[in-house]
Amino acid sequence: MSEDVKLYQQLERKIPAAPLSLVIMPSAEKLGAQINACLCKFRKADHSIVKSDPAFNGYVSDDYRLSFVTERFETGEGRAYLEDSARGKDIFILTDVMNHSLTYQMNGFTHHMSPDDHFQDLKRVISAINGKATRINVIMPFLYEGRQHKRSGRESLDAANMLKELVDLKINNFITFDAHDPRIQNVSPLANFDNYISPYQFLRSLMRSVPDLIVDKNHVVVISPDEGALDRAVYFANVIGGDTGMFYKRRDYSTIVNGRNPVVAHEFLGSDLKGKDAMIIDDMISSGGSMLDTARQIKEKGAGRVFICTTFGLFTEGLGLFDEAFERGDFDRLVTTNLTYLPPEIHEKPYFVEADMGRYLATIIDFMNHDASISDIMTPTAKIHELLSKYNQRIQTEDDAKELEMTEF
Repeated sequence: MSEDVKLYQQLERKIPAAPLSLVIMPSAEKLGAQINACLCKFRKADHSIVKSDPAFNGYVSDDYRLSFVTERFETGEGRAYLEDSARGKDIFILTDVMNHSLTYQMNGFTHHMSPDDHFQDLKRVISAINGKATRINVIMPFLYEGRQHKRSGRESLDAANMLKELVDLKINNFITFDAHDPRIQNVSPLANFDNYISPYQFLRSLMRSVPDLIVDKNHVVVISPDEGALDRAVYFANVIGGDTGMFYKRRDYSTIVNGRNPVVAHEFLGSDLKGKDAMIIDDMISSGGSMLDTARQIKEKGAGRVFICTTFGLFTEGLGLFDEAFERGDFDRLVTTNLTYLPPEIHEKPYFVEADMGRYLATIIDFMNHDASISDIMTPTAKIHELLSKYNQRIQTEDDAKELEMTEF
C-alpha cells in the first residue's frame, strides 16, 4: 500500500471541523485556483463520506472559494469586504506577500504592491471575517519579514511583530514554508505555527527533468550554500542516501552594503566533488549572486552537473545573471516552487524546472480541516523513500507509471 493511500485513510474516520472555505488573496490567484481544483477532485472521489450527514454539509463542492473584495481609495487607503458569508466556516486564507506584479492607483500615480501592502490587505480581510468564522487559518508561504527575525543593535523585530499582530487578530493556525528562522513562533508559544519543507517536490521535479539522474552516495552530493541552510541539506542528504558539503560565507564586517556585511568569499567544506552531481539546497534566491557564485565554484571543483533547488525564487534583479551563468555552464537546472510569484518569462528558460506545490497545499488544507495528524506530511521521509524505490527500480508497467505521475505530496 502506498504512503499517500495510508495517509488518506485517516480522513475516513474524521469529521471536518467546519465547512471548508478558501479565501484566495489576489496575490495568489493562480496557486489558489490549483488548490481549489485539487480539493474538489479529492472530495468528489471520496466515496466513504455520508453525503446526507449534516456534519458533512458542503463537504463536496464545485468551488470552495469565498468571494470578497480588497480595494483602495485614491488616497492609497484600503478596505476589504465579503461578498459571501463566512459564518461557521473553516477559513483558509492564502496570500503571496512577494507578488510585486499587482498595482494600485494613488494620487494619480501607479504603485506596485509591496510586501507591506499585501500584509495590510491580509489584516483587513481577517478583520472582515473575524467573529463570524469557526476558525481562521493563514497560509503565508513566504514568511513576511522572515529575514528580519533577530535584533542586532538598534533595529526593529519585524517578523516577531508580524506574527504577534496576526495572533492578536485571533487567527487559529499559521502555515508557512521554509521559514528563515521558525523560532519566531516563540513570540506566541500558544499559537499554532506550522513550517513545511519541500524536498520531496525538488527530488520529484529533478527526476522528471533529468532522466539519467542516479541518486546514491557515489553519484550525488547535497550542498548547503551557507551555514543557515545546513539543517535542510543534511536532512535531504540523509533521506536520499547522498553525501553532504557546505559553503560558508566569509564577510567583511568593516563594511555595510545595503544593510548587510558584504560576502568576500565562499569557502567549501566537504569531500571530493569530481564527477558527482551536486544539488544546492536553500530556502530562497534573492538577486542570485551568491547562489551563482557557489554553483560556479562547485563546477570548478570538478562536479558533473549542478542543480540549484530553492523554495522561493524571487529574482529581484531579473534573470540576466542566470542566463549568463547557464551559458557559461555554471549550473544545469534551477528548480523552484510556485509558492511565490514567478516572472512569466522564466517558463521559457531551458534551465528552469517548476516544483508544483498546489496538490501538496491542498492536502495540508484537507487534513487540517479534518483535524487529522499532519506529522507525516511535514516530514515526508517515507514518501521520498517510496519515490526513490520506484525510480531506482525503473518500474515500467502502466499502473506504476500512472501512480508515479499522479503522486504529488
